[in-house]
Amino acid sequence: MNTMTGLRLLPWSDPEGRPCYLASDSDDSPLNRRADEIEALQLSMGTELLGHARALLGDRKADPRELRFLANRLCEALRDVLRVAESRGRRLHDEDGGQDES
Repeated sequence: MNTMTGLRLLPWSDPEGRPCYLASDSDDSPLNRRADEIEALQLSMGTELLGHARALLGDRKADPRELRFLANRLCEALRDVLRVAESRGRRLHDEDGGQDES
């Protein structure tokens, strides 16, 4: 069992859009595993969306509504990926004792 020293930023928000955090004494808790699964899904969906974006942006006949829809989905994916990066960065910082390698 690995003891976590800080709060984990979860890959979802509350109904008002505020971040959710988890305090757990185990990296293998059910909620930690669920958060890991959702992070993996969000990253996978972002990768798939990027492929669709490249195809749509390469289509000179793309409709402005399609491009606006794409831009909104890309913003959502970027938000998710940034939250995953922030969460993982915090956990790396906690694992190394919060010390910089300078």
